[in-house]
Amino acid sequence: MKLSKVIFTCWLGIIALAITLSTVPTFATLQAPTKEEKPWNHPARLGRFLAGRPRPAQMRCDQYPTVCRAKGSPGPNCCNKQCVNVMTDEQNCGKCGKRCSYSEMCCLGRCVNSSINDYHCGRCNNPCKKGSSCVYGLCSYVH
Repeated sequence: MKLSKVIFTCWLGIIALAITLSTVPTFATLQAPTKEEKPWNHPARLGRFLAGRPRPAQMRCDQYPTVCRAKGSPGPNCCNKQCVNVMTDEQNCGKCGKRCSYSEMCCLGRCVNSSINDYHCGRCNNPCKKGSSCVYGLCSYVH
């Protein structure tokens, strides 16, 4: 029993040492940057205090409604100063501010329970075949 405790303690010590050594910076990571790369130029690495330069103002959809129709936008509708798609967004389903309950998802602008809905079984627009029903999000599930 004592021997197993000693082996276990040694094993934990080796793992702790390995983790410590893997997080300590090595000489290669501490070398000065070359001319091609600038030190600490990534904005995520700079704190708010150290950044020093003002950030450009973001375009909000309440001021510029066309920004929601731009390529790469989450959706064409503006709800609560955010671009959303009211056909699929669970916080704004069908219209701004209409939330779906915990067990529901937003399909075509309506809140549906996809675990029992025969037209949206398991996911949106997944109808069950004629004669089968949706149970637990699966068509023709056998109990």
